[in-house]
Amino acid sequence: MRAVGLLRYGGPDVLRVVDLPTPHAGPGEVRIRVRAAAVNPADTLIRAGATMVRLPDTGPLLPGLDIAGIVDEVGPDTSGALAPGDLVMAMINPTRPAGGGYAEWVVLPEYWVVPAPAGSSAAEAATLPMNGLTALRALDLLRLPPGSTLAVTGAAGAVGGYAVQLGRAAGHRVLADAAPGDADLVSALGADVPVARGPGVADRFREHAPDGVDAAVDAAVIGPELLPAVRDGGAVALLRGAPDPAELARAARPDVTLVPAFVHDYDGRRDKLDLLRRLAEEGALTLRVAGRFPPEEASRAHRLLEAGGVRGRLVIEF
Repeated sequence: MRAVGLLRYGGPDVLRVVDLPTPHAGPGEVRIRVRAAAVNPADTLIRAGATMVRLPDTGPLLPGLDIAGIVDEVGPDTSGALAPGDLVMAMINPTRPAGGGYAEWVVLPEYWVVPAPAGSSAAEAATLPMNGLTALRALDLLRLPPGSTLAVTGAAGAVGGYAVQLGRAAGHRVLADAAPGDADLVSALGADVPVARGPGVADRFREHAPDGVDAAVDAAVIGPELLPAVRDGGAVALLRGAPDPAELARAARPDVTLVPAFVHDYDGRRDKLDLLRRLAEEGALTLRVAGRFPPEEASRAHRLLEAGGVRGRLVIEF
């Protein structure tokens, strides 16, 4: 099978199309003929050697945390919930021996895989698992009662956009930051109030929540500058790339709880991924594809993502 991998860490040009043995489903597993793999910031960090995902002793390292495709092989001892021909989606932990999802075929435990949202394409479905689960994990940890006021940074991005929409679906008032050109997008995603992003954003959140917001999802990884936006006793969900919570706490108000939201805590959580599927089918979540690339152009997709300004997710199509 064809896959996209790297034999050394580095910039986008280290990505290569490689030939690997085609895997087969074992007990309790399904094989997916991958049609689309989303390109995420985590993939660029894996490629650069900036994560715990290490190069294998032999063969290439495959990035990729999000896939969608067609089930084409079902192993023994599965539940029967998935069958050949089903369009499905899954999040992958690339620390597994087989690596990530930049490959024509991926084998996963059945309970890691759910049907793609009805009516979605594979490319659209591939934008949902990791980004949606990251936002959902953050909101689950914040445990806000309906009617709370939630601030979201990075609201035009994939994780931030899902946080806005999940916040609205949970019945919260959502304040979200946006560049001037993204204000309409952020409003369309469901933000009650878009505020200008950049220095001083905490003050602008406070203009619309004078007592402070109840909680914030810091998808833009702003860090300490965001904390004044939060009320006494509130909380901030910290996502990938955030400062160490102990370090941040030293610069923070002691009355604001810092909650690290690690997406791989939801590895294999079929219930959580299936909730995202249902919300997408109901129109509560918007699946945004920013561009499509063949495997041979994976390096270009990485360059575009790292250049910034991508709205939605770039996908590699196999």
